[in-house]
Amino acid sequence: MAAQSMLVPTDPEVPQGGFEAVFATAEGSRQERWERAAARVRFEELPPVSAFPIIPGKRWGPGWWWSATTGGHVAHGSAAMVVQLMLLDRDPHVVALAGRPVRLLWRDRAQGGLVRSWVPQLFARYTDGTGLLADCPGTPGAGGTAAQRAAVAVGAACALAGWAYRRLRAPDPVVAGNVRWLAGYRHPRYRGAPQVEAAVLEAFARPRPLAEGVRAVGNPLVVLPVVYHALWTYRLQVPLDRPLHAGVLVSPGLTGARTAVGVGR
Repeated sequence: MAAQSMLVPTDPEVPQGGFEAVFATAEGSRQERWERAAARVRFEELPPVSAFPIIPGKRWGPGWWWSATTGGHVAHGSAAMVVQLMLLDRDPHVVALAGRPVRLLWRDRAQGGLVRSWVPQLFARYTDGTGLLADCPGTPGAGGTAAQRAAVAVGAACALAGWAYRRLRAPDPVVAGNVRWLAGYRHPRYRGAPQVEAAVLEAFARPRPLAEGVRAVGNPLVVLPVVYHALWTYRLQVPLDRPLHAGVLVSPGLTGARTAVGVGR
């Protein structure tokens, strides 16, 4: 289930002086032309350029998401961001993820050349090598006009690099709930013994109800985690817009779907 995005106003005009990228390395902070950085820097290997803020009174604070895509942890700063990390982590076209790895700087022509900056919350690398910078607002209007103006600028910067920028929309609650459940089985340890995995894929070589296929393989306590892991990796499929239940129809998955940490189709 790929992440959904909100419509962002587009503006083809590149700010005067273009864009600069600021990012953290082992040697310290670096700043260079954005197009050069986008072409050569492995942002997925960098720490956050600035920490996620701790907001008093909020029930959710900064934390870490273990990524099945990379086998490592990705920093996050909100519940909305965790949902989007979860969706991108399952996306078979995504091969790497990072939280806040780059700050973009530019001069705002509408404000007399005033220097502006923005740190997108998420970075994702796709199988074709291109990148995605994204923000994860809790509501469509979160951040107000400042966020909308930044979205236009960051979108223009990404276009220069052949990348994309998105303000990611919260998924349907049923879809989010189903993917959250499957995410609990994303770790490779749930893949199961080779003979169990093979039996599971064979049991659902044709569409059949979940419970029926599980019973055909063996002990549900052993078999169900393997089924859920196969659903996470797209080796099996179910309709995610309806709640998962014993009678849901499970079908064969995508040919060549991801089968190991860090490997996309």
